[in-house]
Amino acid sequence: MSETDNRRILIIDDNEAIHEDFKKILSPGKMESATFSEAKAAFFGQDSSTTPQLIEKYELDSAFQGKEGFELVQQSLKDKKPFALAFVDVRMPPGWDGIETVKNIWNIDPELQIVLCTAFSDYSTNEITSTLEHRGNLLIIKKPFDSEEVCLAAISLAKKWNISQANHHYMSNLETMIEERTSEITTTRDAIVYSLARLAESRDKETGEHLARIRIFSQILAEELAGIEPYKQEISDTFLNHLFRSTPLHDVGKVGIPDHILLKPAKLTKEEFEIMKTHTTIGYETLKETSTFLPQNSFLNMAAEIARYHHEWYDGSGYPDGLKGNDIPLSARILAVADVFDALTSKRVYKDAMSDEAACKIIKEETGTHFDPLIADVFMECLEYILAEKNRINRHTVTQPNTSYPGIN
Repeated sequence: MSETDNRRILIIDDNEAIHEDFKKILSPGKMESATFSEAKAAFFGQDSSTTPQLIEKYELDSAFQGKEGFELVQQSLKDKKPFALAFVDVRMPPGWDGIETVKNIWNIDPELQIVLCTAFSDYSTNEITSTLEHRGNLLIIKKPFDSEEVCLAAISLAKKWNISQANHHYMSNLETMIEERTSEITTTRDAIVYSLARLAESRDKETGEHLARIRIFSQILAEELAGIEPYKQEISDTFLNHLFRSTPLHDVGKVGIPDHILLKPAKLTKEEFEIMKTHTTIGYETLKETSTFLPQNSFLNMAAEIARYHHEWYDGSGYPDGLKGNDIPLSARILAVADVFDALTSKRVYKDAMSDEAACKIIKEETGTHFDPLIADVFMECLEYILAEKNRINRHTVTQPNTSYPGIN
């Protein structure tokens, strides 16, 4: 029996003679009567003039009390051989009646189709339907019933169960396909974004793995801050995901800075520095414009704010807007510490690399002026981990984003 061709039927009735009747009606090899052929043709749109055929072959199982039927259903699920349909008698003393039996069965197998067999002496139709859930899986037939009625119920409800399972299987496969496709698109998008960021950085040949390092440094800081007040509520999984994807774009605006300024192997003049500072607004405007075309990629909004504000100082003396304290977005305050530490300890065309110890000294000295004090403190607390990641990245050439980093989905 395949998963979409289930012909297993459970009979739950305290009368052994009823079980024999069901076997006679639904047993393999029984010929359809002319009356049943006509009824089936009307029901399923088949040509009633055709020669009667054998009815579908069903695999019958019997239970003589409600609890026994429940246990058979339970076992069938464990064996991964569920019943498609159950015929359940309403009156089955001394144990559960049919209503209680169906309730318990549907608690473990809400997909099971039920035919409730009643003489209407115990419950009215309204009482039955108001008491039971999953009424879309319920059919009530009145005793005494004839063979055609039983056969039509068996055929229609077994087909309904199989169609329902086929739909579940299709939807499950569809969801898997969508998840895989979404993951593929996300990975492709991140790779493109990261490559574009590296392209902007590539004009300075000595930046090396700057993007990979500040991405990891920022992630370490953000995850530590997520457990500290006042940032517990602000740093969510979404924030961490957006930060991870945004940080490589912080200097994308440098594509608009002329080479003679960007690559100048000496201190910039005042006029040149003013031009250099515009990389923040160029990056911001580029990313904001891009986000309007791709509204679903909300990480671009964070990328834009990082691009604009990562050179703001905590005391308000930074650029381009002179923001102060918590008016500077948290993402930019986190990136600022990571970016400065990496810039100080990296070789550039205009300077040699500084030692880790000297860079840390500068960060401590500029805490409260350049840097958010709490973020700078957390940086120092995480320094051993940060340096280990720095050494790891420096030993390996990173050509694509490390999307398997903890906290990234």
